[in-house]
Amino acid sequence: VQLQASGGGLVQAGGSLRLSCVVSEGTFRRYGMGWFRQAPGKEREFVATISRSGLSTIYADSVKGRFTISRDNDESTVYLQMNSLKPEDTAVYYCAANDGAYSTAQRSYDYWGQGTEVTVSS
Repeated sequence: VQLQASGGGLVQAGGSLRLSCVVSEGTFRRYGMGWFRQAPGKEREFVATISRSGLSTIYADSVKGRFTISRDNDESTVYLQMNSLKPEDTAVYYCAANDGAYSTAQRSYDYWGQGTEVTVSS
């Protein structure tokens, strides 16, 4: 199973970006999917997760109301729409797949993408 994340870049505070993560091989519909991020000098942290059906989601408090996770099971892709971006959102963003239920815990995930960098300027 391979995960390819894309969509990162440089954006001004208040702007928006949409990250995408395509999952190749495996059966996408069986995976709970998550987004995590790691800011410079910090530990990697949970951002958002979505259930296999796409009907259930969980967000970190720091992004709630600004970020939206979604998935397209026909395209084997999970998205992270990021609005009202802040400088503290600057990080490398990773998508991950859990062969089972969706989860906020990094240790639950079986497969990880390579990360896409997001920089928010003030």
